[in-house]
Amino acid sequence: MSVITVRDYLLDLQDRITSTIAAVDHGTAGFTSDPWKKSRSEPLQGSGITRILEGGQVFERAGCGFSHVRGAQLPPSATQHRPELAGAPFEAMGVSLVFHPRNPYVPTVHMNVRMLAATPPGGEPVCWFGGGMDLTPFYGFDEDAIHFHSVCRNALLPFGADKYPRFKKWCDEYFYLKHRDEQRGIGGVFFDDFSELGFDLSFAMMSSVGDSFLDAYLPIVDRRKDMPYGERERSFQLYRRGRYVEFNLVWDRGTHFGLQSGGRTESILMSMPPLASWAYNRKTRKGSPEDALYSRFLVRREWV
Repeated sequence: MSVITVRDYLLDLQDRITSTIAAVDHGTAGFTSDPWKKSRSEPLQGSGITRILEGGQVFERAGCGFSHVRGAQLPPSATQHRPELAGAPFEAMGVSLVFHPRNPYVPTVHMNVRMLAATPPGGEPVCWFGGGMDLTPFYGFDEDAIHFHSVCRNALLPFGADKYPRFKKWCDEYFYLKHRDEQRGIGGVFFDDFSELGFDLSFAMMSSVGDSFLDAYLPIVDRRKDMPYGERERSFQLYRRGRYVEFNLVWDRGTHFGLQSGGRTESILMSMPPLASWAYNRKTRKGSPEDALYSRFLVRREWV
């Protein structure tokens, strides 16, 4: 197995996901493909392909990006758990996506799979994998949460019965807005700095997560995309999208890594929703569907 194999897999994954989502969002122009390449004068070298669908019938904005970059020095966001690699040259590649649906009953989803390699001074190259997926509903449904978590569990099961509980807990802890004391959504799975199975099996585990994404998300989209909604639901959706923006800009290590390393800002911030809103000290009515999101879904619980 090699870095070239990982790159080929990631490019194919991006193709598979964007072609499938374009077919789901029928009647639109599909994804706009924006290949990019860093200039030689920039500290970060590399290239990528950003694909964006905007103004669709199902997805108000759907972004799926591939990047493969090299840099002279790992940024702080990548070395907080590996201080021995501070200042090491690195290579990173991955596919990252965020889909913002139009219908408030369809949840926002995020998925990322990536590989990072670094060479410490006088040492051997170190390679690890990361990734996961998580679901952020505006209106919660038990069957959707159970389905999403079941697919995540099944994708990881061939690599050890401990992986899903461990990565589910990691996801709950990671996608948490500390300044709000609030979960971002119902979670999923998340892992980082992972190499304990060796290169081949760690790559296979990452690939299994990436390959399971469409199975985890599309049945939920199909169930919810045609549900009727009005201004009340739309207003709550935009308000909750504000929380999504807050997390990505304040806490997300991937966003910080991209910006700190000199990555392509337009591609890094493709995860932002097209519209969001904030309201001062907004409260939900007790017993309302909006209140149920906080009391039943934005809590850490076992779904499977």
